[in-house]
Formats: sequence, structure tokens, C-alpha cells
Amino acid sequence: MTRIPVQLRGFLLGMALLPFYAAAQTTPAAGSLADTWNGALELPNSPLLLTITLAEPPTGPRTATLNVPIQKLANFAFSGVEVKGDSLILLSDFLGLRYASRISADRQELTGIWKQNGEKWPLTLRRGAPVAVQVPVTRPQDPVLPLPYQEQEVAFLNPTSKQKLAGTLTLPAGKGPFPAVVLVSGSGPQDRDETILNHRPFRVLADYLTRRGIAVLRYDDRGIGKSEGTYATATTSDFLTDAQAALAFLRAQPGVQPKRVGMLGHSEGGTIALLAGAQLQPPAFIVSLAGMGVSGSTLLLRQQADLLRTAGLDTARMRQMRQTQEAILQIIRTTPDNPPAIARVVPLLKQASPGVTESVLTVMATQMTSPWYRTFLTLDPQPMLNKVRVPVLALNGSKDLQVAPDLNLSAIEKALKDGKNRNVTVQQLEGLNHLFQTAQTGLPSEYGQLSETFAPAALEIIGNWIATQTKR
Repeated sequence: MTRIPVQLRGFLLGMALLPFYAAAQTTPAAGSLADTWNGALELPNSPLLLTITLAEPPTGPRTATLNVPIQKLANFAFSGVEVKGDSLILLSDFLGLRYASRISADRQELTGIWKQNGEKWPLTLRRGAPVAVQVPVTRPQDPVLPLPYQEQEVAFLNPTSKQKLAGTLTLPAGKGPFPAVVLVSGSGPQDRDETILNHRPFRVLADYLTRRGIAVLRYDDRGIGKSEGTYATATTSDFLTDAQAALAFLRAQPGVQPKRVGMLGHSEGGTIALLAGAQLQPPAFIVSLAGMGVSGSTLLLRQQADLLRTAGLDTARMRQMRQTQEAILQIIRTTPDNPPAIARVVPLLKQASPGVTESVLTVMATQMTSPWYRTFLTLDPQPMLNKVRVPVLALNGSKDLQVAPDLNLSAIEKALKDGKNRNVTVQQLEGLNHLFQTAQTGLPSEYGQLSETFAPAALEIIGNWIATQTKR
């Protein structure tokens, strides 16, 4: 999950979504604004800490870059920097933002208004060390002790990779055996709760389902938390074997009905759950939350278009970005050796992100030629979906900008029904984003601003559907 590609790991051109690193401190000349400036947007549910680095090269115009650590946005270049008297204005056509500020007399503080996507917030930036902000540790839907069910730390072996995975098993109160479900997380290194921006959607989901009489197993990705293995070199196929190992372990647990154990996945996990349905000993039922029904390449291009359009990018720039993205994907698909592929990709990234240093662009290109990324680009779930015979519930939010609901839900439904699956439920949930939160824009920048972790209506749909399948 959901990183941005908060929950698809594919790189979104032009947004410079890179692992965050601290901006270098500089010693400004007298009266110069060249330095790192720190502040926090006072958003409704929690402040958003950000850093802006201003540079004044000996020749050429001033430049500015934006870093938002909690959103893993680093070294994003503003398209315009204007200094007029005691005013500084920063512009980003791409993000649809304008920051107009007043420079203090001692040039140590910027006070102004941050406008973005039709909204505005006061923002004060100060030179030097980052400001201290209070970020909520818990969210309103996080379960509160004491819990009305059993919760156990467990570990199980993946017989394919020979590594142990660690997780949490929750068992309903009362006498079993109970139906059960394995939760499979989205892309990127995820813990068992699928934690993102202090939201823990899998903890909330496990709590809801367990209270409804369904045992739930959630686990740390390989190499994450208490699980063994190496995450960096793993592909979707490897994560599928992890999910199958979790399924086999859950079937063998006392208090669980072995013939009524299903699999629920989110984002990449939703795709993995669908793929598991085509394997030997498939899950008894499948819930795919924002899973994909088209190829990885198709998904990335649509994801890019939706995010750029919603962020306010003009049509001409969007067209240019798509052409660059297509060229990069073609290079990766047709150049199997990483060094020459990286050498060809970096100049294209430079065109799309002129404010980003070449060393950073090389890191980006390296990520885009990783085993996971190469596998993802060629992954097409359609042939496997034709083989799925177990009941399937596929859900997407109407504001999901990472896995487009119209494109993917229709593809999933068609492939399943073409394969003669007679128990398929597909539903688009109005107003929900990629994380199944009630959202305004659907942009990943909104995820942490929302207090809701998982829309109650979506939880109810999932719970009711699983209850119906496990009573048969």
C-alpha cells in the first residue's frame, strides 16, 4: 500500500515521489532567502509538516523544492519562484497550488496563504530546524482495549521460500469453529495492520469482522516487522506464495472451519486474492478491494492520467507526461539488463522533473527496474481470472485515483463471468478513495487529513457478504 503510488508502488511521473531525505542545510548570504524553510499546514485533523528549500544560484533563476516527509514527497520542484520587494510567491501548475507570503524584516520568517485545489490555509515558514507538530498516534476507529475476542501472536512457514511470517490471529468470542479470512496487504513494505499515515485499515477491518463472528489472520510482509525474508527482491508471485501459506496455516487452526476460509486483499493484495482463486486449493471465497483487472502497464498509465487531471494539470502537459511515461515503460519492457535501461530512463525522467538532481533520478530509475516493477508491468490477471470458480466480491471507491473503478471492476467482472463463475458481486462505492475512506478529492495527499480509516458502509458490505457466503 497505497505510498504513492501510496498503495501501488509504480512511479507517477513528475510528482517525484521518492524516499524522503533531509534537505541539506546551507549558509545563506546576508539578505539571501537561500535556505531550508519549515512549517506546518494546519489541516482539519492533523498538521502537515513540510520543508521548502530555496536556492539562489550565481547564474539563472531562483528555484524551490518541496518535501513532505509523512507523504514521502521529496525534492518536488516548484514551477515558479517570484520575489517582489518583501513578497515571495511559489507556484506549482502541476499541484495546482500558490503560496503567497510576506518576508519578515529580519528575513527569518515567511508568513502567507497556501492555496491548493480551491482550498486555502495559513502557513508560516521559518528558517532552520523543522517545527515540532503533534501528529495523532491513534485514529477514532482504532480498536480500544479490552477487546471482546481473543487476539494471538502467530507465526507460520512459507514452504516455498522457507521463511517464517509473523502475524496476528483474532478469534471471535464463544464456541467455534468459525469461518475465517486472511488479509493480504497492498504494494510496498506493509506491516500486518497495513499502516499508512497513522491509519491502520487492517486492524480496523479485523476488529469489525471478528466482532461479527469471523476469525481473521493478518501478517507482516516478508522482511517487515517480525517476518523473515527480504522484501526488496520479492515480486507479486512471491507475495502470492506468502498469502497461500497464510491460507493453509489458518485452515489448520483449532476453532476455524477449514472449508470456510477465504482471502481478502487490498490493492496489490486484492489482485493476489484473485490470483489465489486460480491456484490449487483456492480460498473458499475472495474479497478484492481495489484489485486490478487489467495489465500493470495499463493500470499505471490510467493512474497517472487520473492523478494528474485531479491535481489540475493542463491537457497539453498531461499529454506530454503520458508520452514520457509510455517511452519509459517501453524501455523497461524491452531492455532486460538494468544498467542500460537505467541509462536510458534517467534522461526521460529529467525532462519530466527538471528540478530533481541526477543522483535522485538514478535512484528512481533503479526502483523502476526492480524485480517487482518489471514483473508488475507485464502482469495481466485476465487469464487467471477466467479460472476462478469460488465466490468473489470486488469493490472499488468512486474516487479511487490509483486503481480506476470503471476500468478495473468491469474487467474483473467480465473475466470472471467469461470463465463461468456464477457467484460474482461487483460494486463501486460512491465517494470512497483508494483506502476506502470517505473523501473529497481522492488524491493521496488527502489520506492523512481524513480522520476516518475505513468507511463504515464499506465494512458492512464486506461483513454482510462474507456472512452470506459462509452460511451456505
